[in-house]
Amino acid sequence: MRGLCPLIQVFDMDVSLRFYCDLLGFEIVEKSAAGGWAWLRHGNAELMLNTAYDDDQRPQKPDPARLLAHQDTGLFIGCPDVEGAYAYLCSKGVDASKPKVAWYGMKQMYLKDPDGFGICFQWKA
Repeated sequence: MRGLCPLIQVFDMDVSLRFYCDLLGFEIVEKSAAGGWAWLRHGNAELMLNTAYDDDQRPQKPDPARLLAHQDTGLFIGCPDVEGAYAYLCSKGVDASKPKVAWYGMKQMYLKDPDGFGICFQWKA
């Protein structure tokens, strides 16, 4: 194997792209012409986004049950400067947990993306 690129379903592609690209620094590698799919990369980290609904089927608001199910998914991203990432994200108004060292020796900070997916920035303490 040579890597892993998770695909997550998002409610609003534009909101998700602003979060992952403008805020977290991912770049778009490729994007569908219709805008319903995007492949992102930041260093060695890759992620694909896909809209959860076709345009004519998307409800006005996200389905709370669907968002609740997103709590079962966590994206753990290697980050050598967890404290710096925390300070940066807090300065941008992101609700992130204060970094702490887990029992297994990883310094970690947690936050949620716009669709409720968990993100953990971590590095060996």
